[in-house]
Amino acid sequence: MNLISLELEGFRNYPLCRLDFDPGVNLIVGDNAQGKTNLLEAIHYLGSGKSFRTQRSSELVGFHRDFSQLQGKVFSQEREQSLRFVLFRGPRPRQMFRNGAKKKTLEEIAGVLPGVLFCPEDLMVLKTGAAQRRRFSDLALCQLRPNYDASLAEYNRILEHKSRILKEHHENRAMLEILPEYNLRLCQVGALLISYRARFYRAMEESAAGFHRQFSGGREEFTLEYKTVSTVKDPFAPVGSLVEDLQEHLQRHYQAELDSGQCLTGPHKDDFTVRLSGVDLKTYGSQGQTRTAAISLKLAQRELMARQWQEEPVLLLDDVLSELDPGRQDFVLNQITRGQVFITCCEEGRFTTLGRTIHIRDGTAVDN
Repeated sequence: MNLISLELEGFRNYPLCRLDFDPGVNLIVGDNAQGKTNLLEAIHYLGSGKSFRTQRSSELVGFHRDFSQLQGKVFSQEREQSLRFVLFRGPRPRQMFRNGAKKKTLEEIAGVLPGVLFCPEDLMVLKTGAAQRRRFSDLALCQLRPNYDASLAEYNRILEHKSRILKEHHENRAMLEILPEYNLRLCQVGALLISYRARFYRAMEESAAGFHRQFSGGREEFTLEYKTVSTVKDPFAPVGSLVEDLQEHLQRHYQAELDSGQCLTGPHKDDFTVRLSGVDLKTYGSQGQTRTAAISLKLAQRELMARQWQEEPVLLLDDVLSELDPGRQDFVLNQITRGQVFITCCEEGRFTTLGRTIHIRDGTAVDN
């Protein structure tokens, strides 16, 4: 699987640009604020329909433009295919196309260009707040399990409505009459999310443990624990049982939610913990251990996606190598010998023998 070419029009700071890529390593170089990360964002968006920097597609449209489009030619699933997105600045929904045919859902483009992105923020994701770890997991799951994306969007929509009820019920008591309906639906969709996440985290733990074992020379044991609401004793239980568990937890917090005006319970509070040889990494791990574990998680994500789609996903490394010591750089570089890879913000001289070098200046590819 590889991205053969990419055309951008009005995407971020790219007025009009066409690029051809090497099926192996593509080194993207240039000064700061020239568009290197924007290019990786475009590649990631083309394959997933999601940005790793914003949840609003309208923010991807360049300044003083009403729309932008990105399209790519891909060799995937043993044939050449095309993907195209048209994004609009206002409320108008985006348009997406696969092989020239208009599509309605991301499920219909899933697997054409799956990609794994690794940026400096990911190196410390295990030390940050739970929201960043949920986003880390959600981005991966939306590509691995296309139906998960629809469930997550539905959950967030219901959660937004419920939040409005809790905030406004003091002024309008009648709003409480529809709260049980939203609570039930929140539990039903939330149970699906928990079921997806539990299986994802188990698979990630098994794969990441292998990478971390190589990384640490077998000196540390990597484990990952999924944390959801306390009434869920078995996240692998049937979905119907998970619904009941979530309902029980909601009932316990019913009055507290009314008093606070906030949604206090549910899988939107989920988190996960990584331990090395039983020691909580977030609390006691060194910076080196944290980065090693984060790299192991990203490589595990890539491995799971390769299993899912039977092809090596595109690997996007955004200024990651410059953040690592030589030993960790070498470990990551040893993993890019297969599949297509895009690397930004590196010291060009070190990688002159790898694939193709692309120079970016002000949203344009330039000659040396």
